[in-house]
Amino acid sequence: MKGASPQDSGGPRGAPAATGPAAGQAGDPVSGGGPDANAPGEGPVKSPAKGPAAKKKGRSFWKELPVLIVVALLLTLVIKTYLIQAFYIPSGSMQNTLAIGDRVLVNKVVYDVRSIHRGDIVVFSGDGSWNPGTPPASNNFFARFGESVASMFGFARDQNDYIKRVIGVPGDHVACCDAEGRVTVNGIPLSEKSYLFPGNSPSEYRFSVTVPANSLWMMGDHRDVSWDSRGHHDGYPGAGSIPESAVVGRAFIVIWPVSQWAVLPIPSTFEQTALTASAAAPPARERSAQGAAAVAAAGAPVRPSSPAAPLALGLAGAVPLTLLQRRLRTMARRRSRR
Repeated sequence: MKGASPQDSGGPRGAPAATGPAAGQAGDPVSGGGPDANAPGEGPVKSPAKGPAAKKKGRSFWKELPVLIVVALLLTLVIKTYLIQAFYIPSGSMQNTLAIGDRVLVNKVVYDVRSIHRGDIVVFSGDGSWNPGTPPASNNFFARFGESVASMFGFARDQNDYIKRVIGVPGDHVACCDAEGRVTVNGIPLSEKSYLFPGNSPSEYRFSVTVPANSLWMMGDHRDVSWDSRGHHDGYPGAGSIPESAVVGRAFIVIWPVSQWAVLPIPSTFEQTALTASAAAPPARERSAQGAAAVAAAGAPVRPSSPAAPLALGLAGAVPLTLLQRRLRTMARRRSRR
């Protein structure tokens, strides 16, 4: 048969291999021909196998995976502690700006580069001001990181964090109400229609305060049910104001549910330049008998949400960092071999 191998020739066992053109035709790689299978030291042709490089690559991935996880967790802690944290809204005190069940992202670094502004929506601790007990723990770098690590493993202290809008900053005279029923800051009326809950008046009871140094006057957007600085006016440290040091950060965006996605800008009424004018001598403090029991149910603290956003950011940052350290290690090995 033309092109057949010696084994298929039908000749006697051990006969000499065919030579000449017919033998040359037996080298067709598709038909499996080539060197004599019976030649000493030769064997049948085999498909290429996975070499050591492929195995090393597979092992390398599993070696790098723990590094990737550790880096991602560390970045998550850093982001959650110092940069961004998600919070869950449990009450209607900030409706309709924030609805029950919304989740907001809070920027923790913004007040390291600018002061707290009127109109900001902030998360703050009520410990030592609106709630009995000690003021917030130390705000230094290492203490904050330690608390964040503890919270990841369920050992965090009980938190009394609230979310409200800043109406007055240190030195402001905040009062309600003027002849048209509006809240005034340093004698300038606020136009609150853009964020006030529909049907609510600016305040059901009257008050007049000068915000102490290093403090803030806080009010909810759903005034009829907001247990805010007005409800903590008498008998509380700061007369209802909260210390600036208690602020966790500024809520800047609603991230959940998707249908409620929205940024949280400062309303234009707080941009009036006249608000910064020096306040006149404040009138006598007054407060109606209304209020406390009717709005107490809306005083539920906000709760930290799942760390999904910081974790996603941590993982996104961990991948390039892990690849970079892997590349640098490979380069260092190559240089050491030269």
